[in-house]
Amino acid sequence: MRASNHLIGLLNFLTFLLSIVILGGGIWLSSRANDTDCLKFLQWPLIVIGASIMVVSLAGFAGACYRNTFLMWLYLFVMFFIIGALIGFIIFAYAVTDKGSGRPVMNKGYLEYYLQDYSGWLKDRVVDDKYWAKISSCISDSKVCSKMGRNFNGVPETYDMFSMRKLSPIESGCCKPPTDCGFVYVNETLWNPGGGLIGTDLNCSKWSNDQQLLCYQCDSCKAGVLGSLKKSWRKVSVINIVVLILLVIFYVIGCAAFRNNKRIDNNEPYGEARMTKAQPSRIQL
Repeated sequence: MRASNHLIGLLNFLTFLLSIVILGGGIWLSSRANDTDCLKFLQWPLIVIGASIMVVSLAGFAGACYRNTFLMWLYLFVMFFIIGALIGFIIFAYAVTDKGSGRPVMNKGYLEYYLQDYSGWLKDRVVDDKYWAKISSCISDSKVCSKMGRNFNGVPETYDMFSMRKLSPIESGCCKPPTDCGFVYVNETLWNPGGGLIGTDLNCSKWSNDQQLLCYQCDSCKAGVLGSLKKSWRKVSVINIVVLILLVIFYVIGCAAFRNNKRIDNNEPYGEARMTKAQPSRIQL
């Protein structure tokens, strides 16, 4: 029984370490929500799951150390539902970020983002006027656009140099007008109407050189936020899938060790019954 308890204790310690990874992913999403993605409710399910795994693994670890069968049973019981919740979260994350991606632009290093490429619950959430007012205010406060400026030996970045940059989805969608508008580049966040006709895209008329407005009310900005969220969630989901596989393995091993503990507590000799049944009956001569 001591060996089984040591195994369960080790598994709980490893589970505790995995909970730190999940919490780290939630905290990273939270930092992105405050500084870049600006959607502040998506990280909480992951933080709650990570915290729950941490608490439950500590309870299981205590149960293994003090040979408390109830705590070990509680660990296995609650962990079953936590694993289910993590599976649900991973499926949800992939479902709401399934559609939409940036489109390449000819002779440009960056992608451009179009709201019609996205659909589903997350899009409806982002375009809602109440939420978008908070998101656009967050983007403005984060100064993500004002940080785009570059100088090389005191010389401002030229249009050709800017065109080759790998812009983030929010930089591409919110900090500059769409390329189709035909605006003339002055600097990274200052664009003037060209000599020809302005593009028919409604985003063209929403662009403003006011540094507090820029393209924050453009559909391209909303699409950029969705594109940024998709990149962030996909990165975290890959880590969550690896953690989930390890949790399931640890859970199965923990169940086997717990059953072995119960068998020893009940003085049930392992394998004896099966060996007895396996013996062939003797033939009486």
